[in-house]
Amino acid sequence: MAWNERRLPVAVAAMAVAGFLTACSQGHTEAGGPPGGPAVVEVQAAGTRALSLGEELPGRVEATRVAEVRARVAGIVLSKNFVEGSDVKAGQLLFKIDPAPYRTALARAKAELAKAEAAVADADAVVRRYSPLAKLEAVSQQEFDTAQATLKSAQAARQSAVADVDTAQLNLDYTSVVAPIAGRIGRGLVTEGALVGQNEATAMAVIQQLNPVYVDFTQAAAEVMKARAQGAGTAATRLSVTIEGTDQTRDGKLLFANASVDKTTGQIALRGEFANPDGLLLPGMYVRVKMANAEPTQAVVVPQRAVKRAADGKPLVMVLGQDGKVAAMPVETGRMVGPDWHITTGLQGGERVIVGGAPVNPGDAATAAGAPAAEAPAATGAPAVAPAAAAAEAPAAQADAKGPAGT
Repeated sequence: MAWNERRLPVAVAAMAVAGFLTACSQGHTEAGGPPGGPAVVEVQAAGTRALSLGEELPGRVEATRVAEVRARVAGIVLSKNFVEGSDVKAGQLLFKIDPAPYRTALARAKAELAKAEAAVADADAVVRRYSPLAKLEAVSQQEFDTAQATLKSAQAARQSAVADVDTAQLNLDYTSVVAPIAGRIGRGLVTEGALVGQNEATAMAVIQQLNPVYVDFTQAAAEVMKARAQGAGTAATRLSVTIEGTDQTRDGKLLFANASVDKTTGQIALRGEFANPDGLLLPGMYVRVKMANAEPTQAVVVPQRAVKRAADGKPLVMVLGQDGKVAAMPVETGRMVGPDWHITTGLQGGERVIVGGAPVNPGDAATAAGAPAAEAPAATGAPAVAPAAAAAEAPAAQADAKGPAGT
């Protein structure tokens, strides 16, 4: 019994020493590699791919045609004959203005025309009667000249009466307010019973043509010149727009670039045209315009997590050299290409960029994950548990040897 009590503390001490050494060994492994050896990092080769590089610019959607429907005659609105927000055709009836006073005006104009035509007939008869008499000198030349002047005056009065009839007919037609263009009509700006056109052309509705649509945007003059040098910036230039906040896109073409540069901003106004059969693009909508280069170019791309920021905020990439040393490479980034950054300067392609693993600094030794690790003295640390345990158990063995003799 006494022998077992002496052996128990020794065994517990041996187990504690073994556990401590094992934990130390695991701590070295989790830190990225054996103590004193190179850190283990994840690397990926900087790739190259063909990209149609282009700049994304903010733009606004504009309707290709906009027509304000206005009252061209004064009167009371009798009816509204359209559904607000619907598509209308050119010539479709939209509003009806009270036509009664204009029918009366037309009848009066027609009566004046009939009176003028009667005057012309009477004057023409006098001239025809005086013509042979004037040759025989049966009537004076003065009387004949007066008859001819009266005929011409009557003919002029008839022409004026015809014009009055046409004007009265136009005013009567204007009481039927029709759509001047095909497109989508907004809300009605007047209601039945409203007096319109009194001393002004009252706005009644707005129609906008939405297929196709324009997108207006601006670009720096230097970028426009650069795009033209690369074969872009012409009517054949491909454009695409993305609606802000969605993944909806539309393809189109560049219509024109303005012939002058804004003096205050140094920007050139551009306009693109986009098909819009489903009416997704609406006037005033904010979109992102992407102008692609004429030909795809080979671009260097790296994973997004490979790009770090220096203390001054500038981007850099950690590169693992062939000598196993870590180097910091300053780079300039372009735009995101899926999950990758487009690197415009700083990398040539093929470099082993560090994307994960143990934290490293420029000048540190490192090895790529999966590559054979360099041997280090700490590699023999794990087997040291056995000698330590043996040393701890040595007194216990001696106690075992003496135990039977003592009993």
